[in-house]
Amino acid sequence: MSGDIEDRPQPLIEHLIELRTRLMWAVGAFFIAFLVCFYFAKQLFNFLVLPFKWAVSWAGLSHRNVELIYTAPQEFFFTQIKVAMFGALVIAFPVIASQIYKFVAPGLYKNERAAFLPFLIASPVLFLIGGALVYFFFTPMVMWFFLAMEQGGGEGQVAIQLLPKVSEYLSLIMSLVFAFGLVFQLPVVTTLLARVGFVTAQGLAEKRKYAIVIAFVVAAVLTPPDPVSQIGLALPAILLYEISIYTARLVERQRERDALAREVASSQESSSETTGPAKG
Repeated sequence: MSGDIEDRPQPLIEHLIELRTRLMWAVGAFFIAFLVCFYFAKQLFNFLVLPFKWAVSWAGLSHRNVELIYTAPQEFFFTQIKVAMFGALVIAFPVIASQIYKFVAPGLYKNERAAFLPFLIASPVLFLIGGALVYFFFTPMVMWFFLAMEQGGGEGQVAIQLLPKVSEYLSLIMSLVFAFGLVFQLPVVTTLLARVGFVTAQGLAEKRKYAIVIAFVVAAVLTPPDPVSQIGLALPAILLYEISIYTARLVERQRERDALAREVASSQESSSETTGPAKG
């Protein structure tokens, strides 16, 4: 197996130098992306406000201007910094992930590197799918739910209107994106655990009822205290758990096929050694 390792063993100092190089690339990519995102921070924030505008339209309040407020002089400035950091993390993630892979790849066998690469690609794709689901569907639904609580005022009623703070609106949408993005990593995590034999498809299926309860508990912790976002996160989590059972089953079938192929190859090799070359 000596030829399967990409690089020769390296002393500790070389590992530290390699780690420093990878960190510099990752931090540099994040810093450059942060500067670009901070320059366009207001435009990015306006982009994040679009789901709120859609919710206003769904609530039949198209005549009303969409307004957000800030109550401290520095609040919107720090909100723009958070927007820039959020955007920089998304933009720089491919570079950061590639640097992590380049650091650990020399210590992996070729088959391990081949198994690791699909997950490196699938992880950001699933995170973006979760984020897109939040942006185009769940954030408008959550804001529509909150807008439905407004009071128009009149006889015996005071006028109550939703005017979100910029920092609180950003915290809401960021918490939803990260919650959905993390939950959408479930198939990746369970497939990796199945590859190393830590979990099995049968074991996951037997624990389905516990997983359903945990999905609702996690949704209650990660999302705002409203039923729309909590149910909206719990249901995809349960669906992803079922997908995880299926992917674990695929991994087990592939492992069985590989074991059978090795067994056949070993028996053929033993048979050829037993017969030996024909003597004249």
